[in-house]
Formats: sequence, structure tokens, C-alpha cells
Amino acid sequence: MSKEIVFGMIPALFIFLAFLGVNIAPLLIGGILVGVVLFLIMRQGGGMAIGSGKKAKNSVPKTDIKFEDIGGQERAKGELTEALDFLIQKDVAAEYGIRPLKGILLTGPPGTGKTLMAKAAANYTNSAFVAASGSEFVEMYVGVGAQRIRDLFKDVKTMAEKNNQSSGIVFIDEIDVLGGKREGSHHREYDQTLNQLLTEMDGISTSEHPRILIMAATNRADMLDEALLRPGRFDRKIGVDLPDKKARLQILKIHTKNKPMSGDVNLEQVAAESYGFSGAQLESVTNEAAIYAFREKSKELLPKHFSFAIDKVMMGEKTDRETNEQEKERVAIHELGHAIVSEEVNPNSVSQVTVSPRGQALGYVRQNPQEDHYLYTKEYLEKQIMICLGGAVAEELEYGERSTGSKSDFDQALRLVHTMIDAGLSSLGIVKFDMVKKDLIQNETTKILDHLLEKTRKILAAKRRLMEEGAAILVKEEVLSGDFFRQFAAEPHQEVS
Repeated sequence: MSKEIVFGMIPALFIFLAFLGVNIAPLLIGGILVGVVLFLIMRQGGGMAIGSGKKAKNSVPKTDIKFEDIGGQERAKGELTEALDFLIQKDVAAEYGIRPLKGILLTGPPGTGKTLMAKAAANYTNSAFVAASGSEFVEMYVGVGAQRIRDLFKDVKTMAEKNNQSSGIVFIDEIDVLGGKREGSHHREYDQTLNQLLTEMDGISTSEHPRILIMAATNRADMLDEALLRPGRFDRKIGVDLPDKKARLQILKIHTKNKPMSGDVNLEQVAAESYGFSGAQLESVTNEAAIYAFREKSKELLPKHFSFAIDKVMMGEKTDRETNEQEKERVAIHELGHAIVSEEVNPNSVSQVTVSPRGQALGYVRQNPQEDHYLYTKEYLEKQIMICLGGAVAEELEYGERSTGSKSDFDQALRLVHTMIDAGLSSLGIVKFDMVKKDLIQNETTKILDHLLEKTRKILAAKRRLMEEGAAILVKEEVLSGDFFRQFAAEPHQEVS
């Protein structure tokens, strides 16, 4: 019977009953309540229907991602494949008395490849793969999230059995949304959903068929509830960090395989200039470079396209904002101040100087770190602070005053000074930052900044003619490469007395 006939019969039935003198008010109220409940169930996609048999929307029987497709992360991949080998070689692991792992937690910054590694794990083990985000389980209706957790584990088992696979992987991204620490008052639905996940993990048997492994990812491991992290649940925690220079080069090579590259492109240079980029950002760099080539109708991707792409990923697209001539000159002086100090304290560190507005910045200096740093000395931090102060000092020397354009520079300088104090690299000695009186911190911060401001002022005062002549060229050209800037700086410039 069609829906139209049913919907037509219902009002006819009510009219007939009313004609017979039956009180239809209770029936109307009951019908409305049933309709509301059905509407809510349909809106939630059937999440409250027990045993609906509905497949998880992100479930796929097999993934095409392999570990070879993931650039860098060699340590993380090695640690993960070792854990997965316990799943594949169950008999060998049993000989050593090794209990197969129940859960693997991937932690690290966004865009480092955690989801890709979970998909590669499913391929490596020939497992059924079901993925979901933590936010999908957090609902305002009690019981919905817990039921979805049950459905998730049921789906992966059904899928593995259907495809004759001996194992299945459940992957939950952003698990911190679902499994956050339970402190103080908490929403009942959150607790029920997390408890259901813990129950499902405890119910995983090492001898069941198909064998189920749960994998999860987060960039906020410190926010997770301790009950999730104890042994027997998430047995192994694998850090997936930002790639170093060698790993960045591998990632760039992977993502440029299908692109027409010019022989002039030096991917090692691109890897050096993309310091601090995640794998996702590096993929975006290669894609944006191809888009720039497409715009110019260039048959090949040229070095300038990668330079533009790094700027775009780092700072955003060029804006339509137009500055007047005086403001542009001030920005040029400001940026040349940064560049001159940078080259003075770290030779060959400047990659590009520009006064083209991007994002919220009217201009910027892109630095080219010679090597990745994981430990910072007092000297290194002081040099970085001086580079931050270079823009404001340049404006003071040229115009006699600073501008609001130095605010972000000062914010960064203050963060670096506080890092020095917190690391015991100041005259305060070894201290715990949040336990020291604020006036002591302020006095020490002022002392450090005043000292470094004076050193920065001496450098720029001796290079003032270079700064002024370079600013004139920068205003005209808008962009100066690091090589051009160094060549121009090496030329004789009669300094102002």
C-alpha cells in the first residue's frame, strides 16, 4: 500500500470516528506524539533503531592506501607494522606468549597522516575497515551514541565475514571528542557512549574470528580519559609527528609523481623552505603549484610556482587590499629590517622578502632554515628574538616611531623570551614559570628585550643605507628573492653618518 493511500486514510478515519460521536482528542494527541518520535528517528538516520542492519556510512571493504604511499614517518610506520604483525602472525606470536594488541592510538598534529596510516593498516593486514569520527557518536538523545558504537563493531564483523577476511579494523578519528576526561559534571550521553566503547573493547577476544582491532587518532592525547589509555585497551600509543626535512622530501616526491616538473625545480630546496609543514600542507603545496602553472598556461611546474605555493599555504592567498605609497614604503622598511638582521645573525637564512599583502600580513620575510631544530640554545633564541624586533627598530630609525604592524612580532618575541625564562636560560635561573611573581617575570622580560633591542639597533644603524636603498627596490618590485637580496647587500653602500 502506497504512503499516499495510508496518509489519506488516516484523516478519513478520524472524521468517521468523530461522526460516530467518539472522542478523538486522545487519539489526536497520541498520533502527534508518535509522529514526533518517528520524525526524530528518521532525522537521526535510524540511529535509535536497534538492529537496523544499516552500514556505517564510512565503511569500505578494503582500502587502496599502502604504507609505501605515505612519505616519511618511518619510525611510526615501523612501530605500527610490528603491532600489526601480531595480528597477521597469530601462531608465531602465540609461541612467544604475545597477546595480540586490542587497540592502537595514533597521536600527533593535524595533517600528519594518521588517517592514512589506519587505512594502510587495513590494507597491510587485509582487514575489513570501518571508519567514523568521534563527533558522530555524541548526540543530545540518550542512547544514540552507544547504539552507534555497537553498530560500528557489528558492521566490521559482518563485513569481514562477508568478504572472508580473518580480521577487521575499527578506526575512530578525533577520539578526544568521544573519550574526553570525565571530570565534574558531564553530559549523560557522553558517559554512556564512552562506557559502551570501553565495553566493546573489553569484549574483544584474542581468539575470536574475525579478530577485531580498534585504531584511533587524536591531536589532543592529554584530553583522553585514563580508562581508555590503560593496558588492555589502547595497548600501543604511536606518535605521528611533523616530518623532518628528509621526510618532507619523500612526501614531495610522492605528490609530484603525476605532475609535469621542470628540470629547474629543486625539491630539496622546497623541502627546506617548507619547514614545519605537515604532510597535508605539503600535498597542498604541490597542488597549488600545479594550479599556478595552469593559470599561466605553463606546460611545466617551475620553481616560482612552488615559491608562490609555499607562500599561499603559509600566509594565504594574495588579497585585493591596496596600500598607499607611504604605507607601502613603511612596510618595505619594516620587512628589510627583519631581513637584514636575519642575514646578520644567520647568514643565508632569507628565502624571500615581499610587500605583497597575503592574509592579514601587509608584507613578510620567509626564512629558509638550514636544518631542523629540536633543541634551542640561549644564543639561538636570542637571535630569533632580534629578528622579530628588526622590523620595529627599522621603523624607529627611519621614521622616529613604531607602528601597529609590529604587534605580531612583539607577540612572538615575548613567547620566545618566556621560553627562555621557563627553560632556565635567564638570570632568574631554574624556575617554574607559573610559580614566579609576575613583577619578577616582567622585570626579567624587560631586561632581556632592552638588551636585544640595543643589539638590533646597532646592526640596523650600521646598515641604514642598505635598508633604504633595498626598500626602494622592494617597493618597485614587490618581491625580492633571498639570492638577489644577498647579492644586493654585498654591493658597496655608503652608510649614513
